Amino acid sequence: MTPETSVDDLDLRILDVLQGDIPLVPRPWEAVADRLGIPETVLLERLERLSREGIVRGISPVIESRHLGITAATLVALPVPEERIREVAAVISRYPEVSHNFRRDHRYSLWFTLSAKDPDSLRELLHDILERTGFSRDDILDLPTVKRIKIDVRFPLAGVRNGGPNGQA
Repeated sequence: MTPETSVDDLDLRILDVLQGDIPLVPRPWEAVADRLGIPETVLLERLERLSREGIVRGISPVIESRHLGITAATLVALPVPEERIREVAAVISRYPEVSHNFRRDHRYSLWFTLSAKDPDSLRELLHDILERTGFSRDDILDLPTVKRIKIDVRFPLAGVRNGGPNGQA
């Protein structure tokens, strides 16, 4: 958190709850507010502010892609010269099959994840990206998914102000 953000303990509790399941009920925000012990209007006002301040970028489902027929994925690293980073990143980010695209301070300076319905489609997509960006297969690291291991990533925030998730340093 930066000094210009004004986040209090209730904001942190809201952020903690939002990292869990949002109930599939007619009034999900009312149910979340009940879980927090606050009025729904307060929750919605807080979410609006947290969104406006860029703390909450979005609220979306976590989708199990294999159930939708997306069975192939890879992590790709490109050795992009500094002066081409923005240009190459913009090309890669146009592909809806790219879920992450990030810069690293390394010889392989641009990394992205790519998913497709099957290995053949994945190869075609990667070929197209390489062609559009001017790289060859010999230039890149292509690290296909061998075994998918899902972890539940959450960031406990409510106890942060008191030295830890349980309020202990």
